[in-house]
Amino acid sequence: MDPVWVLVLRSTLVAVLGVALVFPVALWLAWKVARRPSGLGTVLETIAMLPLVLPPVVTGFVLLIALSPLYLPGRLLESAFGIRVPFTLAAAVLAAGVVSFPLLLKGIKTGFASVHPRLEEVAATLGCSRYQVFVRVTLPLARHGLAAGLLLALARAVGEFGATLVVAGNIPGRTQTLPLAIYRATQLGDTHTGWLLIAISALLALALTLVARPFDR
Repeated sequence: MDPVWVLVLRSTLVAVLGVALVFPVALWLAWKVARRPSGLGTVLETIAMLPLVLPPVVTGFVLLIALSPLYLPGRLLESAFGIRVPFTLAAAVLAAGVVSFPLLLKGIKTGFASVHPRLEEVAATLGCSRYQVFVRVTLPLARHGLAAGLLLALARAVGEFGATLVVAGNIPGRTQTLPLAIYRATQLGDTHTGWLLIAISALLALALTLVARPFDR
């Protein structure tokens, strides 16, 4: 098992990279659903919310199959770039991003929904382009929803276990995160280490949740 500080650092890194990876997609989809609702947008949103309700091991299994060299996405990555994602840190990052995506999407969508379209229309009549309206008006006014979504998604990513275990494995020195180390300690009967890691995980989750709370109003 890795040292505690390594586990904390790796878990934090995986969570931050995972959320950063899916943030542009969440931003685009939230904007599409909040401002230009359509049948396609509704379908995409419904699919995007599935990791929130499906067992995490199902999400991990789907990712593992999709990224396997036996199937097209994994085969393309290996043939074009020589990359095998399963059972690497990249797989843990991808799992963290996918399972945290629904919370990120929900927070950003709430932020966009709180911005009155009239304000964007006024900015457009004053000569702002659609990009300028989005950057100078919409994003600043939706910042509370964005911040809440980001922080809650980070909290979810830090605590991710099931999907990570399936697609990345529990490999000390490579893919082992705090939740996976707790699982390992349980298997070994090491209750002292298990309780220590649980306390650290709880403190991280509590801190992120408390920071997000003012933005979620």
